[in-house]
Amino acid sequence: MKNNDFTSGAILPKLMKFMLPVLFAMFLQAMYGAVDLLVVGRFGSTADVSAVSTGSQIITTLTNLIVSFSMGITVAVGQRIGQKRPKDAAQTIGTGMVIFAVTGLVFTLISIIGASGLASIMQAPKEAFELTSGYIRICGGGFIVITAYNLLGSIFRGLGDSKTPLIAVGIACLFNIIGDLVFVAGFHLGASGAALATVMAQLISVIISFFMIRHTKLPFEFHKSNIKLIKSVAAVIIRIGTPIALQDFLVSISFLVMLGIVNRIGVTASAGVGVAEKVCVFIMLVPISFMQSMTAFVAQNYGAGQMKRANTALKTGIAVSFAFGIAMFFITFFRGDLLAGIFSPEADTVKAAWDYLKAYAIDCLNTCFLFCFIGYYNGIEKTKFVMLQGICGAFLVRIPFAFLMQKIGNNSLFLIGMAIPCSTVLQIAMCFAAYFYFRSKNQISCDMTENKTEL
Repeated sequence: MKNNDFTSGAILPKLMKFMLPVLFAMFLQAMYGAVDLLVVGRFGSTADVSAVSTGSQIITTLTNLIVSFSMGITVAVGQRIGQKRPKDAAQTIGTGMVIFAVTGLVFTLISIIGASGLASIMQAPKEAFELTSGYIRICGGGFIVITAYNLLGSIFRGLGDSKTPLIAVGIACLFNIIGDLVFVAGFHLGASGAALATVMAQLISVIISFFMIRHTKLPFEFHKSNIKLIKSVAAVIIRIGTPIALQDFLVSISFLVMLGIVNRIGVTASAGVGVAEKVCVFIMLVPISFMQSMTAFVAQNYGAGQMKRANTALKTGIAVSFAFGIAMFFITFFRGDLLAGIFSPEADTVKAAWDYLKAYAIDCLNTCFLFCFIGYYNGIEKTKFVMLQGICGAFLVRIPFAFLMQKIGNNSLFLIGMAIPCSTVLQIAMCFAAYFYFRSKNQISCDMTENKTEL
């Protein structure tokens, strides 16, 4: 594991070496999500596209809760690796596995039993209501698989290993494409076929990943006896992960509210925003990859008491991410119709998607700052602040602005979408203010013993 030690060596090469597999993994993950919409758009109806759009938003919201909460494991494991405490790292992983097994079962029950209720809350268009419910029910039935899939990735990122999750995602992407072609294009199952393909692909990926892990050399010994709930370790994971999960959940709720606003406009607007969201996954890949990489990188250096190095990593990440953000802005704002056209042949759907994407294009510039800051604050355990800034952006700006624009903006998807970059500006301002506040209070310290206070 020597090559995965982030506490020494040149920062940019180490950060990029870790970030690139994360980027490729997220690209592949976006691919198998996009393939669902692409194949359904080609072989299904507009109602099927709307169902996948709305249903996947629900599943993504629940999945993001898992991913965000698992950040507690990434941070805790990374810090213990940085502190040279391998036994504690093994205990953290074992306890995390127990916590997430229970969480996965709970989410499975919620998705299966409450599928129709969730579709109703989302105001799924009447033409797509049953299809949306079915999509949620099928994906929800495999939530324990989705949980295991994301848990494995969080563990290895905490260890400084971003290549194993890349392989796992590659396997899932391959089998999802096969599944979509069989169930959607072949058997014409529409949205239900896309859901079946997703669950099947992740199940196969998890099985193969477990076999890979058995032959992976860890920086510590890990046995079945480590898989147990240790209260003190669970408390650390929960303390770090809960604010992140709550913040991401509430932020996701704000995006679901926006989708609900759009769904009231009509099925074409709903499908258009669904296509735009799939495009957005790709144009935001670099800043999101830096966010995840920053968390692991900063956590190890925080654990080792090297905050100067962590601060330099933050600035480096923002600079590199911003360069990509400029390119994504121009492509998305001026040729968003070409990007949307990949996912749907319907001219009206493409037009609606491009209108919404112009707002996201502006946010390509903003998120380069915001996501690197979030990764940084997660890594130094300032997760309560991460929660605060996310909630403020969502509920003070994003939702009110979207409602206002829907009322006075003649149902313009661009004006509704502008709620997103406007909220990001507030969050960035809060992140900069917090950075200087923590430094003035010596809460961003090179001494771990001084670094216990959280906002």
